[in-house]
Amino acid sequence: MLLTWAPLSAQDLPQKPPDTALLSPVLQNTGKPIQTPFHCTGQDMQWAGMSCTAEEPCPVYLELSAVEAAGNKLFVAGDIHSQTVTLYSILIGSDDLGRTWQEVHPRIRGAGLDHVQFIDLENGWVSGEALSPLPQDPFLLLTDDGGKSWRQQPIFSETRVGSIQQMQFRSKNEGSLVMDRGQGSETERFELYESLNGGQSWTIKEASRRPIALKDVPSSPALWRVQADGPSQSYRIEHQQGGRWTVASQFAVSLEPCRPEPPAAEPSPDAPPPAPDSLRSPKK
Repeated sequence: MLLTWAPLSAQDLPQKPPDTALLSPVLQNTGKPIQTPFHCTGQDMQWAGMSCTAEEPCPVYLELSAVEAAGNKLFVAGDIHSQTVTLYSILIGSDDLGRTWQEVHPRIRGAGLDHVQFIDLENGWVSGEALSPLPQDPFLLLTDDGGKSWRQQPIFSETRVGSIQQMQFRSKNEGSLVMDRGQGSETERFELYESLNGGQSWTIKEASRRPIALKDVPSSPALWRVQADGPSQSYRIEHQQGGRWTVASQFAVSLEPCRPEPPAAEPSPDAPPPAPDSLRSPKK
C-alpha cells in the first residue's frame, strides 16, 4: 500500500496532529526488512529540484538515526532522502516491542530527526532540524502521553543555522542541549542551552569554540540501538539481553524511487463519439 503525504513545513505543522491511526498503515514485522510506504509526487520532485524520468528514476532511501524504548513502546527516528536532498522526517512507533509499527507523526518536508529520549512512560522528546539547504531551525517534538500525540516546539523564535548535537533531560522539566552552529559560524560554534519547563523554552548558558559535553549523562549501557546492515540493505533495530544483541525489527533502506506520473490515457481515435443527451437512455 502506497501513501501520498501532504507536505508540511516546520511552521505549518498542526499543534494537535490527528489520531495516529489516520496517519499511516500498520506495518507488520514478518522477519524480513519492512518496506516503509513512500510515494514521490511531482511536487516533491519540483521542490527538491530532481530530474527524474521513467527510464532513470531517482533513488530514495530511508535513514534511521535513533531508537528509544518506553515500556513496551519503541520509537525510531530518522529521515527519507534522495542522493542529494533530504525529503521528509520520519518518526515510527511500536506498541508491542517491534511486532507492528506505525508512523506516529506527520512527515515534515526537508527535515530530519536525530535523537529520541523518554524520561518515563509518558514524557518524551525527539530532536530535529530543517536540512535544506543547510541544517537550520532546530526544533523538538514533545509528548506527555507516551507518544500518542506529539507537538512541535522550535528552539528559537527566529531562523538560526545549526543543529542539535546533544540532548539530555534529567526530569520531565529539566533538560540541556548542545547546538552546533557549523564550521562557518562567525561566533562561537558550540552553545549550551538549558530548559526548566520541559523544552518549551531555552536559555543559553555557555558558548565556546570547542565542543561542549553535557554533564550528568547516564553511563548505563544502551539496551536498544539502530544498526545498518549491508548484506540485507536494511536498518536493524536491536535489543541487548544477557550481553547479546538480538534483532527486533528491520527496515529496508531503499524506498520507492521518484519518477514522473504516467500521462493520462487518451481516447482511441477509433472510439465512437459519445451519444447526444437526447439519444441517451433515460434513467429508470
